Amino acid sequence: MEIAGGLSSHITSPAMDSVTPHVWWMSSGISLKLGTKFMWLLLLQSFADVVMQKKKVLLDSGAVQTDALTVDRLASLEKYLETAVVPRASILATEVEWLKSIKADLVISDVVPVACRAAADAGIRSVCVTNFSWDFIYAEYVMATGNHLRSIVLQIAEDYSHCEFLLRLPGYCPMPAFRDVIDVPLVVRRLHKSRLEVRKELGIGEDVKLLIFNFGGQPAGWTLKQEWLPAHWLCLVCGASDKQVLPPNFIKLAKDAYTPDLIAASDCMLGKIGYGTFSEALAYKLPFVFVRRDYFNEEHFLRNMLEYYQGGVEMIRRDLLTGHWKPYLERALTLSPCYDGGVNGGEVAAGILQDTAIGKCHLTDKLSGARRLRDAIILGYQLQRSPGRDISIPDWYTQAENELGLRSESCLSGVNGDESFVGSCIANFEILYGELHGLSDTLTFLKSLSALDCGSGSGKNTGKRQLREQSAAAALFNWEEDIFVARAPGRLDVMGGIADYSGSLVLQMPIREACHVAVQRNHPTKQKLWKHAQARQQAIGECPNPVLQIVSFGSELSNRAPTFDMDLSDFLDGDQPISYEKAYRYFAQDQSQKWAAYVAGTILVLMTELGVHVTNSICILVSSAVPEGKGVSSSAAVEVATMQAVAASLGLEIAPRDLALLCQKVENHIVGAPCGVMDQMTSACGEANKLLAMVCQPAEVKELVTIPNHIRFWGVDSGIRHSVGGGDYGSVRVGAFMGRKMIKAEATALLKVACADATQQVDEMNPEYEEFGVELLKREASLEYLCNLSTHRYQAAYMKKLPDGIPGEQFLKEYGDHNDKVTIIDPKHNYGVKAATKHPIYENFRVETFKALLTAATTDEQLSTLGELMYQCHYSYSDCGLGSDGTDRLVRIVQEMQHRKSSHDGRSSLFGAKITGGGSGGTVSVIGRNSLRSSEEIFELQQRYKAATGYLPLIFEGSSPGAGKFGYLKIRRKQLPSLQSDK
Repeated sequence: MEIAGGLSSHITSPAMDSVTPHVWWMSSGISLKLGTKFMWLLLLQSFADVVMQKKKVLLDSGAVQTDALTVDRLASLEKYLETAVVPRASILATEVEWLKSIKADLVISDVVPVACRAAADAGIRSVCVTNFSWDFIYAEYVMATGNHLRSIVLQIAEDYSHCEFLLRLPGYCPMPAFRDVIDVPLVVRRLHKSRLEVRKELGIGEDVKLLIFNFGGQPAGWTLKQEWLPAHWLCLVCGASDKQVLPPNFIKLAKDAYTPDLIAASDCMLGKIGYGTFSEALAYKLPFVFVRRDYFNEEHFLRNMLEYYQGGVEMIRRDLLTGHWKPYLERALTLSPCYDGGVNGGEVAAGILQDTAIGKCHLTDKLSGARRLRDAIILGYQLQRSPGRDISIPDWYTQAENELGLRSESCLSGVNGDESFVGSCIANFEILYGELHGLSDTLTFLKSLSALDCGSGSGKNTGKRQLREQSAAAALFNWEEDIFVARAPGRLDVMGGIADYSGSLVLQMPIREACHVAVQRNHPTKQKLWKHAQARQQAIGECPNPVLQIVSFGSELSNRAPTFDMDLSDFLDGDQPISYEKAYRYFAQDQSQKWAAYVAGTILVLMTELGVHVTNSICILVSSAVPEGKGVSSSAAVEVATMQAVAASLGLEIAPRDLALLCQKVENHIVGAPCGVMDQMTSACGEANKLLAMVCQPAEVKELVTIPNHIRFWGVDSGIRHSVGGGDYGSVRVGAFMGRKMIKAEATALLKVACADATQQVDEMNPEYEEFGVELLKREASLEYLCNLSTHRYQAAYMKKLPDGIPGEQFLKEYGDHNDKVTIIDPKHNYGVKAATKHPIYENFRVETFKALLTAATTDEQLSTLGELMYQCHYSYSDCGLGSDGTDRLVRIVQEMQHRKSSHDGRSSLFGAKITGGGSGGTVSVIGRNSLRSSEEIFELQQRYKAATGYLPLIFEGSSPGAGKFGYLKIRRKQLPSLQSDK
């Protein structure tokens, strides 16, 4: 039976009667590849006494791929909009009528959202069978492409909520929209032939190693070369085109080749992780060399399960495409896959479905309660839960956070003079330079280094696997040489936010959560290399070249590769550093390793801006407790800590302000995120319990404002992922620079009139300019920063001249460039101008007022006015299109708590709140009285938000010093007593 991708299929026998249940099967677009088509064949073959009918209807488009390894997120959403949203009403009407006409008893889907809704409208039960759902997949796409498409995710989640229950397959991702769940074993196709039979048919002896090249049936069109395989290896190629010419050691498989038999006959598999390849590799205990795919968000969970059962080896994409396969294949042969779970998921699911179709109920109170899907927002993805469902973050995720040290104890608690605690943390290291500043998170980081040195890991990851990042980190450093450690905190945006790129005054507080980075330089001949990096060096055939190797702790919680390596010669074009544009393309070619641009980019910036020559290999370990996607500058913390540690290892002394400006170049030009400089400045220049007051023109620190004792700030995470690289932030920034260009053009036109006739013509054209004169118009015609324009001048002279929005093509035609070096105008995009221009002009005034009020008399009026300024800022963000449901809800709860009658003394303890940073989710900043009552109300805020959304917010409280204040540590492992005595 052939089922085309993206079709619903109704399967029936010729005879139908009123007794036998009728089943309607709907199958989703992308999941109908090899990964799940066979699952449905198994399920349908297992049914007894069930009538099934077949028809074809396009209901869902899955994910649009640009190649075998990459999804086009925007195109995927637009295709779904075209396929399933625009014709939704007619689809529902047609399918409901058809379901009623065949008198169906059950609808099964894997997992077309509209199937669940159609079944509900027809009064029929429905069940889904899957390891992922489209609300989870598309939610991340929406964050990258802009919230204008988020209604897609909400509608999908609402459709799923009509499903009676979910048959959940192993390796599942969070699927909170479903009401209940039943777990079933792996769905695996049975073998038809033995390993010996298959090899005999192929003419391959047991002395030959056999690799199966399997990228899900999608011909990649890559050129395969004979030398890519080690000696005595053959490769079976799935999905090769008829025209593709293969080397003699590569064998083209027929289109109808039965893959399970070939998998079982092979020694390892090379491919991308889909449900079919994943389940069969586990079931037949075949080592799987895999390459990460971009934006296939369900892959993360399949990969974790594969690695848990010691069945996976990750290959870097560039090594796949350049043929450096040997070290990965050799590593795969050392694995001992140990999956011991069931592989009869098809039969189990079929039995449950058959019973359900005839009216039996498989759900229990236990399943409806403790086993219910509880994970609403996880791994940074924004998800929509079903209305009325009680869900929370699952325990395994919280435990994973704790194991990786992502939520540290208060770093201001210090060590309280407990020298034994300090000694136990850094027993293996001697601090040659620097001090700990009483920071317990730094002690924790040194303890983790000590554990790596001892080869003991964290002590918590026992059982079938150790986190790959820990094993890689343990082999990273030469423990006999010096290691340089730097620390940089995240930041809470108290006031200023996105107005930084328009030159505003900003007020920023460094938070207690920080990033630690350890750096070591070694001569290339002494550098310990990972096997694939060593193979790459050997292939060059020259003397060892300097290599950069990076390990990032916490990578699996952010769905990125935990390691990165490159030859540092890749940063050179001849004897000069490559351009930033070339570096951007270098890191952008593999999304799973694009994160490395934040770290490795610091080296290129030092080479380019300071003329640094790197002749030694560099090892970098990154461990950050600043959570990603929360709007508290996790990226700035990584950049600043990395550059500080690298500079220290090179013997460079860089002032904190200069360090911040260099790090901004990393993010703007190498990462490609159009952020301002306040994040890096706070992380580098901030001090504990003080607000950094800075004018972003480009980065002038005015002063460090001590937070008054009676005032306290908190950050409350909405659970909605924020990214300054997202579409909304960039569009608003472009709109602001367009507005500045329009204001300058208008001022220039008025200036020409004023110069021609300083009195009469100006009066006739616009009388309000008479009092201001030529000099004012000259300043405005050359306006460098929007925030240098006063609010009254904007309102009196320019506000009415600005359009609400303008298409990019029209702006380029009328005004040329918008003069922003870090953003590009999309001619097809319509940009909001007026709100984006107004915000920084008025925000600068609000921040100036806020700063002045901080030193005013201590009264309720002072706190209320400070809070009012924060509220105004919040709603101005929303006018720009940078709000979100979660942050709006948090601000509303604060307002409700502020204005209710307190049961204590009638006084409010919380006074204001605002969205922070780049907006569109992330964290809300809250101001309140520094009292026990305010802490209780923050806890109440946290609980009320959880009750409304199912997500328990993280609370950011406390402060810590910036990287400049911390400096750096120079450490070295202590010599063991036995070694000393030998001398």
